Amino acid sequence: MHPVVKLDFEKELNDEQIKAVKTIEGPVLIIAGAGSGKTRVITFRMAYMLDRGIPQSAILALTFTNKAAREMEERVKELTRRKLKNLTVSTFHAFGVKVLREDIERLGYRKNFSIYDETDRNQLIKDSVRECGLSTENLDLYKVGQLFSNVKIGRYSWGDGANDAYERVYAEYQSCLKIYNAVDFDDLLTLPIQLFEEHPEVLARYRERYKYLMVDEFQDTSTTQYRIMRLLADRNVCVVGDDDQSIYSWRGASFENITNYEKDFPGLVEIKLEQNYRSTSTILEAANGVIANNTNRKDKVLWSGNEGGKPIEVFHPENESAEADFIAEQIKTIMMKEDLKYDDFGVLIRANSMTRHLEEAFLAANIPYRISGGTSFFQRKEIKDVISYLRVIANPDDDVNLLRIVNTPRRGLGKTSIEHITEAGKRRRCSVYEAMTGLRYAPDTLFPEKGRIDVDAFLTLIEYFRAEILGKKGLSKKVRALVDNIDYWSYLVTEYQKSEKAARWKFMNIESLINSIETWEKDPDNFDPTLFPWLNRISLITRDDGDDKANKGKVNLMTIHASKGLEFPVVFIAGAEVGLIPHARSLEEGDGNVEEERRLFYVAITRARDKLFITSCKKRRKMQSIVDCSPSPFLAEIPPHLVEYHDEDAVVETADEAKDYFAKIKGKFA
Repeated sequence: MHPVVKLDFEKELNDEQIKAVKTIEGPVLIIAGAGSGKTRVITFRMAYMLDRGIPQSAILALTFTNKAAREMEERVKELTRRKLKNLTVSTFHAFGVKVLREDIERLGYRKNFSIYDETDRNQLIKDSVRECGLSTENLDLYKVGQLFSNVKIGRYSWGDGANDAYERVYAEYQSCLKIYNAVDFDDLLTLPIQLFEEHPEVLARYRERYKYLMVDEFQDTSTTQYRIMRLLADRNVCVVGDDDQSIYSWRGASFENITNYEKDFPGLVEIKLEQNYRSTSTILEAANGVIANNTNRKDKVLWSGNEGGKPIEVFHPENESAEADFIAEQIKTIMMKEDLKYDDFGVLIRANSMTRHLEEAFLAANIPYRISGGTSFFQRKEIKDVISYLRVIANPDDDVNLLRIVNTPRRGLGKTSIEHITEAGKRRRCSVYEAMTGLRYAPDTLFPEKGRIDVDAFLTLIEYFRAEILGKKGLSKKVRALVDNIDYWSYLVTEYQKSEKAARWKFMNIESLINSIETWEKDPDNFDPTLFPWLNRISLITRDDGDDKANKGKVNLMTIHASKGLEFPVVFIAGAEVGLIPHARSLEEGDGNVEEERRLFYVAITRARDKLFITSCKKRRKMQSIVDCSPSPFLAEIPPHLVEYHDEDAVVETADEAKDYFAKIKGKFA
């Protein structure tokens, strides 16, 4: 036996954490509030077990992401200072693969089975639809995939609704998976359950091996994942989670699993971790005030040793542009006053559609940022298409952007034609645009006449808009004329035949782009509102930048869902309005969904360490109209004495503060 390094629990942990670490026999439920050191407790708990002589191979820790599993294992290694070859820290799906690799032959598969990703699965669904003699023309692969997934994991049964037309397709899909010796992502959970239930000797082997089971983020487990845990667990099982942070019902998480656990494991020990190590008491009191309005929850009150703290500032800007400008100005001001870095700021939004104005404001203020949990407005396909047209108008020799748009919308220049043109360009050592010009005036016997006519039409379009746009004002109107000329709307309708709503949403994004150009043109400080300065301006944010190191030192712009588990010294929650927080969909679906929206708001509040701003617009553009907005009802649930309503003119309040402020600026340049 290798004794671990002596752990000083009294120094490292509080009383409740020590209890959670040392209670290793029997069923345990650890309710770990936001910022209460959950991962620390789990890793110390594993180290404590090893210290007590429990073999590594007897411990199974299940979590949700590979990143969380890796972090947990690394931290246990650091604590114990030994290799952990036989410790199993895994996601549910990775554990499922491990089980199936050993015993899938018992279910009629071969050991060298393939795991289908979403692309493979979609192709097989299409093939199964055709095999059943149905048309694939208006097939919504996403919806059918969701339906099959829900049937497989037991959330839906055939005979319950109108989609029973796909029952035959599902049977064909399942049959094909077996024939191809393949499994899909859901099978990684459902087939181990089938294996355990149909072959008790296999289950007995796993129960004999894993005597100590731990499940992290228990509030996010699905019914299927709970069944795996229930089958494997003997008595020594510990689940860790926070019912107040259950925000994933839309992807199958079951809020009832904590209640089920209490029923299935009578006599369990419940331990609450309520001391928060992240936020000031002001922020925690606000979070407690909000979440107390949920009825279906475990009673707990987060508290902090970090007493007091700055008030929560609420601001009601006129519209989303003013909201974005306010957030950008505050980031600049606070950075200078408090000597913070850009990555100390988190800007949280409910919906990915809200990024555009914030990106515009950050760009105007030269604030670097990164987006998590969504796509940058400027990286969306429809926006990139329009920008590519403008880049080619500015510089026809830009091959990358020209090849992006030469057949978007479709204009008869297919793959073979484009390959012929690019090869001609390589031979002549010229750009694709020059090669097209050559084909226009010197017909190529290997290139069809119809293709030459299509090339001519494309070049005529670019030449016309170069003459219209370059060096001239009225850019937004010209861009709108370009979008109309290429009939991008019809292209979207053709691309999204099964969902006109998706086509409209994408076209609305183009409208937003044109509106943003118009706003930029009208800025009195903009002395050259023409194409080249605009393209230079957006170049900063249209670079693909997936390098994590490069993302250091950037403001974190993200959806609230993506922020879970993170923390920032300063947090802005944007768009705290009815229809966004709580989301319009949740208001239609009833109280349970509103409670989840409140949990989402609670998660957003508890990301802040020192300072929290919340903005709620008076008006917001929806589709083509501007609508009045109502503040989120959750704002009224924050105790009033914690809130200060922001006065937009009060940036530097006193003479002393101004002196200090300018001294800091001077110091920056010294």
